Amino acid sequence: MMFLNALLVSLLHVFLSSTSLVRAQGQLTAAEDIATQYSLTTSTSIPFPSATLSSADAANFIQDLSNDWSLSKGKIQNLPNDTDFVPDPFPNSPTPGLAPSNTSGPVLQVTYPAGSLHLNGGTQLYSLWNTSDGSVFNSMLLSYELAFDAGFDWVKGGKLPGLRGGPDPDGCSGGNQPNGSDCFSTRMMWRTDGQGEVYAYIPTPNNLCNDNGIICNDDGFGESIDRGKFSFVAGQWNRITMLVQMNNPPSIANGNLKLYYNDVLAISQVNLQYRSALSVNAGGLYLSTFFGGNDQSWAPPNTTHTYFRNFRLWGSSAASNLTGSTVSAATSTHEVAWLVGIICLALGMGAVGF
Repeated sequence: MMFLNALLVSLLHVFLSSTSLVRAQGQLTAAEDIATQYSLTTSTSIPFPSATLSSADAANFIQDLSNDWSLSKGKIQNLPNDTDFVPDPFPNSPTPGLAPSNTSGPVLQVTYPAGSLHLNGGTQLYSLWNTSDGSVFNSMLLSYELAFDAGFDWVKGGKLPGLRGGPDPDGCSGGNQPNGSDCFSTRMMWRTDGQGEVYAYIPTPNNLCNDNGIICNDDGFGESIDRGKFSFVAGQWNRITMLVQMNNPPSIANGNLKLYYNDVLAISQVNLQYRSALSVNAGGLYLSTFFGGNDQSWAPPNTTHTYFRNFRLWGSSAASNLTGSTVSAATSTHEVAWLVGIICLALGMGAVGF
């Protein structure tokens, strides 16, 4: 009888453990399943070399037309020499969540020299996803893995890859605000202590800046979405999966944003306006990463690195079909700052810092 009781207890423990495991796994969603859920039937991946490459050769590989990175203007926009392809720095630290598609081969290393900001550390490029039939993407899913050096000093924050689109390949970053018909961008960002967020350059109608989880930065730069809903971990791999669906029609704020961290849904915003004109679509990978911020209080005290691998994208011509509010004619926060600045200059009062 004692043996039978022990056996029953053991079986019960196994059952409860299995149930908990299934329940936990139910919270995990692979990028492929997200693509299926949103009918994103077209896919591509960013090719990496089969051997390690130092900075000059790494930049040549990325910019070589035959390697299909499809760079905007045919080149890395900022600091190509801060890129290398190196061996996996954390081979014994698999990415949490579901199994990645590829963990072999070199990974992309980005260097941030001590004291550097966006003009002298990190890198930036725009990989356009051009379809052979000339169709455009109104929904796009990006998935990639990244790692930070062990002991990474987060300082005040920095930018990480995301998505961008629209006919203007240069706006929607660095304080260049969107007008709704030129561009949008949705990069990732780390903040103090590794807090994560989506950092977006998008219109902000319908009092979006007053919504919970939305921080419209007073300096006139981008909008922080759901800061601190998750935190990056240094010294291991992390996985980011981002879904962007254009608002449709452009006069309705029903744009969809989903962010999965290590395959668990961390951020969901469904009331966004990415565009006010059909000229803005999802264009591709915006690999933009640096410390900052725009002053030295953001800069790293020591040279440090991030690492990237498994850049994959899925897309569809279909936009969001969610319900949403009609975009009001109310002036956005950034437009107010611009108008006040113009008025002050006209009155000889000098520019006002917003």
